[in-house]
Amino acid sequence: MIDVNLATVIVFLISLVTSGIIIYFVTKIFGEKEFGTAILAAFIGAIIYAAAYYFLRREFGWLASLIGGIAWLIALGSFYNIGWLKSLGIALIVWIISAIVCIFLPTMIGPL
Repeated sequence: MIDVNLATVIVFLISLVTSGIIIYFVTKIFGEKEFGTAILAAFIGAIIYAAAYYFLRREFGWLASLIGGIAWLIALGSFYNIGWLKSLGIALIVWIISAIVCIFLPTMIGPL
């Protein structure tokens, strides 16, 4: 049984939009222009990771991250019609910016 409540949906939507914005700006540096593709890439990335994590369970979280990361590189490459190295460059920059945003985003509005 999957327990999905309103808070889970809200957090997912916020992370989806945040990831989409980050992907959009990073891919814009590389010459891409569509925001919809960035949101789709963020959504597919979340689905890929969730599926890998679900099937590999918590014991193999590192393997789920590795498989999810490789699958997301393939997805980025196909969405933007780019090669492996460019996908890897985009993914690394997205990962670094996302890590920085994850540090500051929860604390920006203060305690709830």
